[in-house]
Amino acid sequence: MFKYRYSSGQAIKVMEEVAKETLPNGFGYEWTGSALEELSAGGATAIIFGLGFVLVFLVLAAQYESYIDPTIIMLTVPLSTLGALLAIWLRANLLQEGGFWPVISNDIYAQVGLLMLIGMASKNAILIVESANEFVEQGLEFTQAAIAASKSRFRPIMMTSLSGIVGYIPLMTASGAGALSRWSIGTVSFGGYLVATMLSLAIAPILYIVIKTFEKKVLDS
Repeated sequence: MFKYRYSSGQAIKVMEEVAKETLPNGFGYEWTGSALEELSAGGATAIIFGLGFVLVFLVLAAQYESYIDPTIIMLTVPLSTLGALLAIWLRANLLQEGGFWPVISNDIYAQVGLLMLIGMASKNAILIVESANEFVEQGLEFTQAAIAASKSRFRPIMMTSLSGIVGYIPLMTASGAGALSRWSIGTVSFGGYLVATMLSLAIAPILYIVIKTFEKKVLDS
């Protein structure tokens, strides 16, 4: 049985509800310390995530000197977000029953993990797109280039991804002081990276074929 069953975000929410119901008129409350920092940072999560997304996109655009390839790469990032939210839901709604695993929620640490996933999830698509461009320069069609890139990059993608996924397991099962933050970051990173790796290998080549073919038609017309 685990000692910790609720996240700091859940505790803050409950305390706010209790304060509203029990405090008499003329009395109030305020947060200090880490709770205040968590509440202050929570509202800026969407802005920070958006800025991180745009920053990565602009860096890739400068590297490729094009907006097409970065678009293909960044379209795979939502796959990691899907996996991260699914991992949080599974751990918060299924695995905690009977004390099997502690409850976590979408707290500030989980949001930090989501920000990290922008770079980690785009890595696999970068390898596929870059390799496919090389095959196109050698004379292959877009479909052939995407298939060849997927085959040639499958092993390095799987090796790096599996090493990263396995590396998050100690965070998911951590104990001791500060374990809650490691549970959140580890769960989000594990779920997001796992789903992004599996789906990006299938979706990134398809996006490459569709977008590159459309680009060629527009340029030729």
